[in-house]
Amino acid sequence: MDKKKVRDYMTYDVVTVDVHGTILDVIEKIRNTGHDGFPVVNGREVVGYIAARDLLFRPPDTPVEDMMSRHLIVADPDMSINDAARVIFRSGIQKLPVVDQENCLLGIISNADVIRSQIEHVSPEKVFSIMTTLNKLHGISPKLKREVVDIDQLIPTQSRIYEDELEGRIYEIRKGLAEPLIVIRRPGKLILVDGHHRAIAAKKLGIHTLDSYVIEVDEIMELGLERTAKAMNLHSLDDIQILDYARHPLVAITHRLVRGT
Repeated sequence: MDKKKVRDYMTYDVVTVDVHGTILDVIEKIRNTGHDGFPVVNGREVVGYIAARDLLFRPPDTPVEDMMSRHLIVADPDMSINDAARVIFRSGIQKLPVVDQENCLLGIISNADVIRSQIEHVSPEKVFSIMTTLNKLHGISPKLKREVVDIDQLIPTQSRIYEDELEGRIYEIRKGLAEPLIVIRRPGKLILVDGHHRAIAAKKLGIHTLDSYVIEVDEIMELGLERTAKAMNLHSLDDIQILDYARHPLVAITHRLVRGT
């Protein structure tokens, strides 16, 4: 995660409010964009921030300058995404203007951008957890290598992925930010354990190889993951179904709760 910077995930096309405008101007911006807050600028310099809650019970002709917050928390484009996450979640602020050394606006980073950067994060703990599990289940001591693998040779162990997460992985690969896959190599087989969205994203981009943590198992045995893949009739990445966001199980549950069904 250290290589992931704010500049890689921030939104560059930012809707702003002029410091010399009025509350009516802000209301129109909210109507037209659906956003609930905007950086306030004087030229390109960020001088404040105004949110929808600041408009309550205020006459439409009230100057923006009188209502905006001047207590600004901003981000630097070269700040790590982890540091930006700490600022966002500890301060309770949903969006941070990203500025240069002259306080000129470059973009904006939101809590949603931070969450997107964290999805499918591969940690050493995850890799060694898989190795420990293999040892406990099968009494083997697998070896670990870091290498590039051919994604067309991968046997998936996940039958479906989600369109919204896939878009995020495509973005990361284009930016050179993709995390390694986790793969188990058995004699004549490459079993994909973690990174199905990344593998499909690479395939869609015409990329044939990806950096991977490769857990080598030399013993002749059928792993549980292989049996799972067989049961789901998974032989290649082409067998994975891509679902749109609306069919994500968490979204479906939320919709049922909202409807009271």
